[in-house]
Amino acid sequence: MTSLKSKIFNFLIRNRHFFTGKLRKEIFDFNTSIAEFRNRCEKGASKYSKIPKEIKVREQTIEGIKSEWLIPDGSDLKKVILYVHGGGYVSGSCNDHRGFVSNFALKTGVKNLVYEYRLAPENPFPAALEDSVKIYQWLLSSEFNAKDIIIAGESAGGGLCLAILLALKERNISLPLAAVAISPWTDLTCSSDSYKTKNNVSVAPLNSWTVFSKYYVGNNPATIPLISPLFGDLKGLPPIFINSGVDDELFEDGEKFFYKAKEAGVDISFRKGIGMIHCYPLLAPMFKEATEAMDEIVDFIKMHFNFNKIQTD
Repeated sequence: MTSLKSKIFNFLIRNRHFFTGKLRKEIFDFNTSIAEFRNRCEKGASKYSKIPKEIKVREQTIEGIKSEWLIPDGSDLKKVILYVHGGGYVSGSCNDHRGFVSNFALKTGVKNLVYEYRLAPENPFPAALEDSVKIYQWLLSSEFNAKDIIIAGESAGGGLCLAILLALKERNISLPLAAVAISPWTDLTCSSDSYKTKNNVSVAPLNSWTVFSKYYVGNNPATIPLISPLFGDLKGLPPIFINSGVDDELFEDGEKFFYKAKEAGVDISFRKGIGMIHCYPLLAPMFKEATEAMDEIVDFIKMHFNFNKIQTD
């Protein structure tokens, strides 16, 4: 049974349009301003932008890509989480993810590297993927071994995280130790039933995923595995942990990927959040379900990094 506190938080987030004087959820179409959407994402993230005092922030330009290290005090500098930000492939930055990823880094005790891959519609596929592979290869050419890297991401970043694995496998580049995908977008055909059945309970504006998909896919088929990893050959991928909220258009994207990967012999775990919204673990510690989900993710990361017994908050 979902907690009362989670119901309140989820209700407020789902119905945030009321607080701007609108009676209905926003509807996206191809006239919706992406620049304005990006601005709103930046402003919304400012509510969660407080950086824990135990985190050091270090900016760096890597292969021409703006990047940012979020380093917890006392972390093992030989291990890294490459964090792939979400935003529907059309938004997202180091700035608007700094608060979330700082808390993630603090909980895991691992330094995180966030980077700003090129965004659609100005830069459709394969720009985001190529930037991501470039950053990963830079890590390998620096002081990091593949087995000291975990890739993590949320939403479109979760799907891109899985697409990165397929690209690395395809190019015979050493795969990372493991991967974490929170509410991953794995099917940009947007054909699962949940895109229709979850509209009234999800947090996303109506039709937004369809618009974002068209901008990122460009003139390519949406079924290309490096765009929609659900359609890929998943054999040989490293251990993966997926978390998806049931009350989210992307729920079936995560669930279907889990079943296909499991059938392919991948060591994969799937946690579905009953009554939960998109990327709810990032809301920890606001309510217990978010905290429990984030703790599971942290446990997975620490287990694969072979850290000592996990300390709970």
